[in-house]
Amino acid sequence: MKRYLISVTVLVFVLSFAGFSRAVEPAKNFKDPLTGMEFIFVKGGCFQMGDSFGDGGDDEKPVHEVCVDDLYMGKYEVTQAEWQKIMGNNPSNFENCDNCPVENISWNDVQEYINKLNQKTGKKYRLPTEAEWEYAARSGGKNEKYAGGNNIDSVGWYDGNSGSKTHPVGQKQPNGLGLYDMIGNVLEWVNDWNDADYYKNSPKDNPKGASSGQ
Repeated sequence: MKRYLISVTVLVFVLSFAGFSRAVEPAKNFKDPLTGMEFIFVKGGCFQMGDSFGDGGDDEKPVHEVCVDDLYMGKYEVTQAEWQKIMGNNPSNFENCDNCPVENISWNDVQEYINKLNQKTGKKYRLPTEAEWEYAARSGGKNEKYAGGNNIDSVGWYDGNSGSKTHPVGQKQPNGLGLYDMIGNVLEWVNDWNDADYYKNSPKDNPKGASSGQ
């Protein structure tokens, strides 16, 4: 799955929430009463993970079958206002836009944010794994080139239409699950370590990524 992005090097993350009992039929969405963040229920399943269109990077090969469990994925990218509310600061390059995605944050910054968020809400939020993110981005594992279809302009901001800046979340069309900006606007952090060889040895069920890497 090729990910087209705006030309500015900025990063953001999407949270997933898997704290609901399987004995209870989960709601189709979830809204955190403290933060107002919205989450979409993603029914688990199996899919062909990787570059199925033949124009991706080596780190997206080989294509292989992966299965993931049910999870909740953030409906939108985490915004500057949401970050400010928890962390008390806004590190974004494109600041003064409360509803734009927060960016210019490291993976460790994200972990600090999640820890504080969990303390305040009593929930167990975390970053999605790469497999969870790709499954959700592809509308539940569908063979979509872009997250939501095959027309990038309708679903994402990238260097051809963004004006080299970020945009408020949720302006483009959502994918088939109701998730916005899963391609473009900014990059998303995932929980996995980056290891170029992991794809070749990835387990089928709920891969968590390499135990070390970058």
